[in-house]
Amino acid sequence: MEIIDLTTKDEMLGTFDVLNEMYPILTYEDYKNELDLMLSNNYGQLAVFKDNTCIGLSGYWFNSKLWCGKYLELDNVIISKNYRSHGIGDMLFEAAQKKAEELGCSILTLDSYTDNFKAHKFFYNHGYVPRGFHFIRFLDEKKIR
Repeated sequence: MEIIDLTTKDEMLGTFDVLNEMYPILTYEDYKNELDLMLSNNYGQLAVFKDNTCIGLSGYWFNSKLWCGKYLELDNVIISKNYRSHGIGDMLFEAAQKKAEELGCSILTLDSYTDNFKAHKFFYNHGYVPRGFHFIRFLDEKKIR
């Protein structure tokens, strides 16, 4: 297995099948369109490949905020259902930390649904702690995947 830092749209399109496991209503065309906007806003992906097939990935956003300076935010940490509990998540988190350190970030961050208890345990075990709430206001729930 190898981890590749994906930075181009063509590279990221190869992760569609894994993303589709989390978002079954996401179409390939919608993914292509979303990537156009996302890539222009410091978006990348760390992807784990086995035999040239993506089996896990985490999107990431690199940016800066007044309260913390540079940060790397993980987005959509997904492990293909056939490869869960095989250390893929550990590999992704280790690669994310290395990427954040290379970029001079002061923190790694991620969001998680409040009822995703299994993931929370994994995050705690990797040194993540809850620091606040992520509040949202739905403007068009039909667009939410």
